[in-house]
Amino acid sequence: MRITHGARRHPERNEESGHGNGHGIIGERNDPGGSFPPPASHLQPPTSRFALLAIWFVLLSVHLARAEAPLAVQLFDTGMSSSAPLTPDALSRQAGWKLIPEDQIQHQFQGDVVFLNGRLAIALRQKGRGAELYTVSPKGAAMRAELVAVGSGPAADGRSGQGGRSGQLGAGSAPSILSAQSLSSVKIVENNSGSATLDATYKTAQGESLTLGYELKVGQEFVQTQPRSGVTGLWVVAPCRFAVLPDFFADDIVVDATELTVLETELPSENFLLQMVDGAVVMAVWHPAKDDVRITLSGQGKARTITGSEIHYAKEGKVFVAVINGPGSWHMREIAADEADKILHLDWKAPYIAHWRVDWRRDDNLTDSWEMLTQNPDGEYVKHGWYGQPESFGNVDWLKEGRQRWTTVLGSFLYPCWLDKNGAGYLQPLKKGVRFLGPAVIYPINRLEATPLDAFTVVDVMRDTLGVGPCEYILDVEGQKKTFQGRPTCASRTILNDIYDKKEQKQKKAEVLQTLDDVHAFVRHIRGRIGDYATFGHEMVAYLEEQKKTHTELAGILTEMQEIIHRIDGYVARRKDGIKTPEYATQLVEEFRTTLVDYEGNDAVKKCKRITAALVDIGGNQDELVGECRMVVKILRQRAAMAMATDPRVAPVAREVRRRTQQMLRNPTSYEAPRH
Repeated sequence: MRITHGARRHPERNEESGHGNGHGIIGERNDPGGSFPPPASHLQPPTSRFALLAIWFVLLSVHLARAEAPLAVQLFDTGMSSSAPLTPDALSRQAGWKLIPEDQIQHQFQGDVVFLNGRLAIALRQKGRGAELYTVSPKGAAMRAELVAVGSGPAADGRSGQGGRSGQLGAGSAPSILSAQSLSSVKIVENNSGSATLDATYKTAQGESLTLGYELKVGQEFVQTQPRSGVTGLWVVAPCRFAVLPDFFADDIVVDATELTVLETELPSENFLLQMVDGAVVMAVWHPAKDDVRITLSGQGKARTITGSEIHYAKEGKVFVAVINGPGSWHMREIAADEADKILHLDWKAPYIAHWRVDWRRDDNLTDSWEMLTQNPDGEYVKHGWYGQPESFGNVDWLKEGRQRWTTVLGSFLYPCWLDKNGAGYLQPLKKGVRFLGPAVIYPINRLEATPLDAFTVVDVMRDTLGVGPCEYILDVEGQKKTFQGRPTCASRTILNDIYDKKEQKQKKAEVLQTLDDVHAFVRHIRGRIGDYATFGHEMVAYLEEQKKTHTELAGILTEMQEIIHRIDGYVARRKDGIKTPEYATQLVEEFRTTLVDYEGNDAVKKCKRITAALVDIGGNQDELVGECRMVVKILRQRAAMAMATDPRVAPVAREVRRRTQQMLRNPTSYEAPRH
């Protein structure tokens, strides 16, 4: 192997980079706590950008000050080339390895190249086809993925399987493009205790050269990759049964290899992909997005696996690959048909306190995403909020004692997933509204105030790789916030009925008038949202109809999508009599103003209760309807993505459907139960 040299440069500075205050979607990691300390009741509102940056620098200093020597970046020459991936013992002992002195960039490597930071190790073997990514911990090292450069070219080694190689990760077919086959040279670009950057050049079976840059910094849980020459994409080889595309607007997309018969297929390119490997979560992050993600599959029946994912680089783009490592970093439990309403004590305990998400498989083969409750030491359960808002925001009926909950669509139910005070996991599949059947996948989606500093979640990786600005943009933090106007009809009824029961309408005239304004605003706000859903549905049906004219081969799946969206009109028609008209609601409020505000007759309370009961009937039907409408859009969004997985020809239409559904799902009302 020929080793070339490069001039030293300082590590790149990400001007967008910065972290939050530990309370919101992009919060910073806090100091480690004890095992499962009491969680906060909800997350606090995020601070300003300047405050986020200031806190980030302070906490980063603390993190670095606590980092032990092994967390510094080190670059090694192994002295001899290995014909197989490195063993945990070799990574641990480093016998015969030579540590390359800091700032030395002209070393002539005799063996393989290894650089590590105490969390991750990257091996560039002379006989390897890409960078081999290992996790390193006191319990040992483990190979988690291969990061293989790919370039554009004729299909040469894909479907024929020539790109596969047996090794620690198992055999797998390479993408149907030019793929790296062997390492030919390495250029050291940066080598110091804070950062190591190396450019590796590979030869393909066709003799083409592909050069890919790898960068690893102190304390990071990810490696950054960037194309240098000839590279168009990165093939993340991490064999697994499940791949997850986290969705922060609706429900995740969970791809189960055992349910796909194709050799390769496409998934929506939306910046993130999780590959649930044995003992860890391999997470790819990229921005900006270019093209869709291609996954490759192999094997038969229950042994079928997703062998890897191909992610394309945008112009001047990067792909980051992180590992959420350790026992319990994710868990799967198959749910049987006869287990509905049964309490299932999982053979799994959360390794640290965090916002753990459960992706349930529904009996219609879609996914329902829920966040687990956390039990306090006093036995009470807490539902943590997202984006700085408590889950009870605008809806005091949502939270009940214990696990009893209420939402529109589902009504009253026992919350189906939780962690007890010791962190043990439990599931209790719902018995009404929606049925769960098949695999339930659990993973850490976000951090809480008590999440240890050295523990990572999906949102941590997103923030650490992209920085605050891009992370906020991709997640559309503003669009995620729930909206609320006025006062719910039930709460308004309680206030007005109580005042008139006590004959205090004259003394509390200002409160009566304000309550009428509030309830009117509430009804109009929900009604406006329902109108938006109806308009969205009609426009979506028309769009799909146009697509059927130009994509006749897709008529079946497009018609199925139309049938899904038609459910909105069905729900509206079913509740038409209950929600009345906007004019009728306004008329009720005006009737109260003109006939009851100053009225003290003996029948005042009777007249009051007649109007408030009518308003509650309108409000209740509206609340249910807006929740039903949201459910339809969530199903359509997920169905479009799954259609891509089974038929890549659907991809252009599916992307547009998902773009439109995301816009529709922005700024939900609290009664839409956006997070159950």
